[in-house]
Amino acid sequence: MSKNKNPFSGFLSRLSMKERGGSVEKSPLVVCFGEMLIDFVPTVSGVSLAEAPSFKKAAGGAPANVAVCVAKLEGSSAFIGKVGKDEFGHMLSDMLEENKVDNSGVRFDTDARTALAFITLREDGEREFMFFRHPSADMRLQESELDVNLVKKATIFHYGSISLIEEPCKSTQLAAMRIAKKSGSLLSYDPNLRLPLWPSEDAARKGIMNVWDQADIIKISEEEISFLTEGSNPNDDSVVLNKLFHPNLRLLLVSEGKEGCRYYTKVYS
Repeated sequence: MSKNKNPFSGFLSRLSMKERGGSVEKSPLVVCFGEMLIDFVPTVSGVSLAEAPSFKKAAGGAPANVAVCVAKLEGSSAFIGKVGKDEFGHMLSDMLEENKVDNSGVRFDTDARTALAFITLREDGEREFMFFRHPSADMRLQESELDVNLVKKATIFHYGSISLIEEPCKSTQLAAMRIAKKSGSLLSYDPNLRLPLWPSEDAARKGIMNVWDQADIIKISEEEISFLTEGSNPNDDSVVLNKLFHPNLRLLLVSEGKEGCRYYTKVYS
């Protein structure tokens, strides 16, 4: 295995369907599953949520952000998830369409609102979150509402861990992962650790790692490495390779903030 910071534009093209054992050629499509919500961020920087004079709304949710970024890079993407049948939910679904993301997998909940999150980066560099999900619509996606045909079309099926916290969305995500894998899709995982949403640190660690070995591609942060390895040095290659790089993994990306990222593969050429 090796760690590299060199460009790897040719690497993803070698993550082919044939290598995964898929028998049917697919048009490249990244299907993202999970939460889509409204972020409220302070209109001034470096303050706590309590100190913020006002907030500006923005579309949020890591899986939805990935879908939009893929489309902006002229790729094909789709999003599967649930929002409230409210002004924010319709706004988010419309924004997907405006950004050329297939939103046919979006469902609307008449009994729960679209999730809200207040987020700030304080002057001391610490992030502060406050979530409103009691429960929110994204947590209530039922397996019966899953667009199975859309999942089967995925070349890459991308997901996080937030949708693994509560039922029924947890079972729906696990079902979608099974369908995608059986259809020959590559599974892409961004844990996107949000501790305030989990019952405990142990529950978060266990929940994130329960599906770890199923992924072909994993993206994590240095903070998440320390958390998942219970305090190990995130810059120690042996920690990453021995504790987090599983036998079936194709690519492990570690984000490093403004420094970019580093990545690990079994073989680099």
